[in-house]
Amino acid sequence: MNIPNSLTLLRIVLVPVIVILLIDGNHVGAMIVFIVAGVTDGLDGFLARILKQKTVLGAYLDPLADKALLVSSFITLSVLGIIPGWLAVIVISRDMVILLGILLLFMMSISFDVKPAFISKVTTLFQILTVLLVLMAKSCPLFVNGGVIEISFWITAIVTVISGFQYLFRGIRFINGM
Repeated sequence: MNIPNSLTLLRIVLVPVIVILLIDGNHVGAMIVFIVAGVTDGLDGFLARILKQKTVLGAYLDPLADKALLVSSFITLSVLGIIPGWLAVIVISRDMVILLGILLLFMMSISFDVKPAFISKVTTLFQILTVLLVLMAKSCPLFVNGGVIEISFWITAIVTVISGFQYLFRGIRFINGM
Protein backbone atom coordinates (compact mmCIF):
# COMPACT_ATOMS: atom_id res chain seq x y z
CA MET A 1 0.00 0.00 0.00
CA ASN A 2 1.52 3.31 -1.06
CA ILE A 3 0.64 6.93 -0.20
CA PRO A 4 -1.49 7.64 -3.32
CA ASN A 5 -3.59 4.50 -2.79
CA SER A 6 -3.94 5.35 0.90
CA LEU A 7 -5.29 8.79 -0.04
CA THR A 8 -7.76 7.16 -2.43
CA LEU A 9 -8.94 4.82 0.33
CA LEU A 10 -9.30 7.82 2.64
CA ARG A 11 -11.57 9.44 0.04
CA ILE A 12 -13.72 6.30 0.01
CA VAL A 13 -13.94 6.35 3.83
CA LEU A 14 -14.99 10.03 3.75
CA VAL A 15 -18.03 9.28 1.55
CA PRO A 16 -20.31 8.01 4.35
CA VAL A 17 -19.08 10.83 6.59
CA ILE A 18 -20.27 13.39 4.03
CA VAL A 19 -23.63 11.63 3.64
CA ILE A 20 -24.16 11.52 7.42
CA LEU A 21 -23.25 15.20 7.78
CA LEU A 22 -25.67 16.13 4.99
CA ILE A 23 -28.48 14.06 6.51
CA ASP A 24 -27.84 15.77 9.85
CA GLY A 25 -28.02 19.18 8.15
CA ASN A 26 -24.39 19.96 8.93
CA HIS A 27 -23.63 21.65 5.62
CA VAL A 28 -20.46 23.34 6.85
CA GLY A 29 -19.05 20.02 8.07
CA ALA A 30 -20.09 18.30 4.83
CA MET A 31 -18.44 21.08 2.82
CA ILE A 32 -15.18 20.78 4.77
CA VAL A 33 -15.07 16.99 4.42
CA PHE A 34 -15.99 17.28 0.72
CA ILE A 35 -13.11 19.73 0.21
CA VAL A 36 -10.74 17.33 2.01
CA ALA A 37 -11.96 14.52 -0.26
CA GLY A 38 -11.41 16.74 -3.30
CA VAL A 39 -7.89 17.59 -2.18
CA THR A 40 -7.07 13.90 -1.74
CA ASP A 41 -8.35 13.32 -5.29
CA GLY A 42 -5.88 15.78 -6.75
CA LEU A 43 -3.09 14.83 -4.39
CA ASP A 44 -3.22 11.06 -4.99
CA GLY A 45 -2.77 11.45 -8.74
CA PHE A 46 -0.04 14.06 -8.33
CA LEU A 47 1.88 11.92 -5.83
CA ALA A 48 1.47 8.78 -7.93
CA ARG A 49 3.13 10.58 -10.83
CA ILE A 50 5.98 12.33 -9.01
CA LEU A 51 6.76 9.39 -6.70
CA LYS A 52 6.39 6.97 -9.61
CA GLN A 53 3.85 4.97 -7.58
CA LYS A 54 1.18 4.39 -10.20
CA THR A 55 -0.43 1.01 -9.61
CA VAL A 56 -3.10 -1.12 -11.24
CA LEU A 57 -5.03 -0.97 -7.96
CA GLY A 58 -4.87 2.82 -8.02
CA ALA A 59 -6.04 2.92 -11.65
CA TYR A 60 -9.22 1.08 -10.59
CA LEU A 61 -9.69 2.56 -7.11
CA ASP A 62 -9.36 6.23 -8.07
CA PRO A 63 -12.32 6.39 -10.48
CA LEU A 64 -14.37 4.20 -8.11
CA ALA A 65 -13.64 6.61 -5.26
CA ASP A 66 -14.70 9.52 -7.50
CA LYS A 67 -17.92 7.71 -8.42
CA ALA A 68 -18.69 6.87 -4.80
CA LEU A 69 -18.10 10.47 -3.70
CA LEU A 70 -20.09 12.10 -6.48
CA VAL A 71 -22.97 9.62 -6.77
CA SER A 72 -23.47 9.62 -2.98
CA SER A 73 -23.36 13.41 -2.89
CA PHE A 74 -25.79 13.84 -5.79
CA ILE A 75 -28.23 11.24 -4.43
CA THR A 76 -28.17 12.68 -0.92
CA LEU A 77 -28.47 16.31 -2.07
CA SER A 78 -31.32 15.32 -4.39
CA VAL A 79 -33.22 13.36 -1.74
CA LEU A 80 -32.84 16.35 0.59
CA GLY A 81 -34.28 18.60 -2.13
CA ILE A 82 -31.10 20.69 -2.40
CA ILE A 83 -30.35 19.85 -6.03
CA PRO A 84 -32.90 18.92 -8.69
CA GLY A 85 -33.67 15.24 -9.09
CA TRP A 86 -33.21 15.41 -12.86
CA LEU A 87 -29.56 16.36 -12.40
CA ALA A 88 -28.92 13.46 -10.04
CA VAL A 89 -30.57 11.11 -12.55
CA ILE A 90 -28.31 12.38 -15.35
CA VAL A 91 -25.15 12.00 -13.25
CA ILE A 92 -26.08 8.51 -12.05
CA SER A 93 -27.31 7.36 -15.48
CA ARG A 94 -23.98 8.28 -17.10
CA ASP A 95 -22.08 6.31 -14.47
CA MET A 96 -24.41 3.34 -14.93
CA VAL A 97 -23.87 3.44 -18.71
CA ILE A 98 -20.10 3.43 -18.15
CA LEU A 99 -20.24 0.57 -15.62
CA LEU A 100 -22.58 -1.50 -17.80
CA GLY A 101 -20.31 -0.88 -20.79
CA ILE A 102 -17.27 -2.05 -18.85
CA LEU A 103 -19.19 -5.13 -17.71
CA LEU A 104 -20.28 -5.87 -21.28
CA LEU A 105 -16.73 -5.50 -22.64
CA PHE A 106 -15.45 -7.74 -19.85
CA MET A 107 -18.12 -10.38 -20.53
CA MET A 108 -17.24 -10.27 -24.24
CA SER A 109 -13.53 -10.67 -23.35
CA ILE A 110 -12.66 -7.42 -25.10
CA SER A 111 -9.54 -5.82 -23.68
CA PHE A 112 -9.64 -2.10 -23.00
CA ASP A 113 -7.68 0.54 -21.11
CA VAL A 114 -9.03 2.24 -18.02
CA LYS A 115 -8.16 5.73 -19.22
CA PRO A 116 -10.59 8.58 -18.69
CA ALA A 117 -11.30 10.76 -21.70
CA PHE A 118 -10.64 14.50 -21.41
CA ILE A 119 -14.38 15.24 -21.37
CA SER A 120 -14.69 12.81 -18.46
CA LYS A 121 -12.19 14.86 -16.45
CA VAL A 122 -14.13 18.02 -17.33
CA THR A 123 -17.35 16.29 -16.28
CA THR A 124 -15.87 15.26 -12.93
CA LEU A 125 -14.61 18.81 -12.39
CA PHE A 126 -18.05 20.32 -13.04
CA GLN A 127 -19.77 17.72 -10.88
CA ILE A 128 -17.39 18.50 -8.02
CA LEU A 129 -17.83 22.26 -8.52
CA THR A 130 -21.61 21.89 -8.52
CA VAL A 131 -21.63 19.97 -5.25
CA LEU A 132 -19.17 22.44 -3.76
CA LEU A 133 -21.23 25.46 -4.88
CA VAL A 134 -24.39 23.96 -3.41
CA LEU A 135 -22.64 23.19 -0.12
CA MET A 136 -21.16 26.71 -0.05
CA ALA A 137 -24.62 28.19 -0.68
CA LYS A 138 -26.06 26.16 2.20
CA SER A 139 -23.12 27.06 4.46
CA CYS A 140 -22.62 30.74 3.58
CA PRO A 141 -25.51 31.95 1.42
CA LEU A 142 -24.05 35.46 1.05
CA PHE A 143 -21.15 34.19 -1.05
CA VAL A 144 -23.01 32.16 -3.68
CA ASN A 145 -25.62 33.50 -6.07
CA GLY A 146 -28.57 31.23 -6.90
CA GLY A 147 -28.15 32.05 -10.60
CA VAL A 148 -24.58 30.74 -10.52
CA ILE A 149 -25.81 27.48 -9.01
CA GLU A 150 -28.54 27.16 -11.66
CA ILE A 151 -25.95 27.70 -14.40
CA SER A 152 -23.68 25.07 -12.80
CA PHE A 153 -26.60 22.60 -12.86
CA TRP A 154 -27.04 23.07 -16.60
CA ILE A 155 -23.34 23.03 -17.48
CA THR A 156 -22.88 19.90 -15.38
CA ALA A 157 -25.85 18.25 -17.08
CA ILE A 158 -24.58 19.12 -20.57
CA VAL A 159 -20.99 17.93 -20.05
CA THR A 160 -22.24 14.81 -18.26
CA VAL A 161 -24.49 13.90 -21.22
CA ILE A 162 -21.70 14.61 -23.73
CA SER A 163 -19.30 12.46 -21.70
CA GLY A 164 -21.85 9.66 -21.48
CA PHE A 165 -22.31 9.64 -25.25
CA GLN A 166 -18.56 9.71 -25.81
CA TYR A 167 -18.14 6.60 -23.62
CA LEU A 168 -21.07 4.95 -25.38
CA PHE A 169 -19.51 5.56 -28.82
CA ARG A 170 -16.11 4.47 -27.52
CA GLY A 171 -17.62 1.21 -26.27
CA ILE A 172 -19.36 0.60 -29.60
CA ARG A 173 -16.02 1.11 -31.40
CA PHE A 174 -14.38 -1.44 -29.06
CA ILE A 175 -17.13 -3.97 -29.81
CA ASN A 176 -17.06 -3.34 -33.56
CA GLY A 177 -13.27 -3.54 -33.61
CA MET A 178 -13.32 -7.15 -32.47
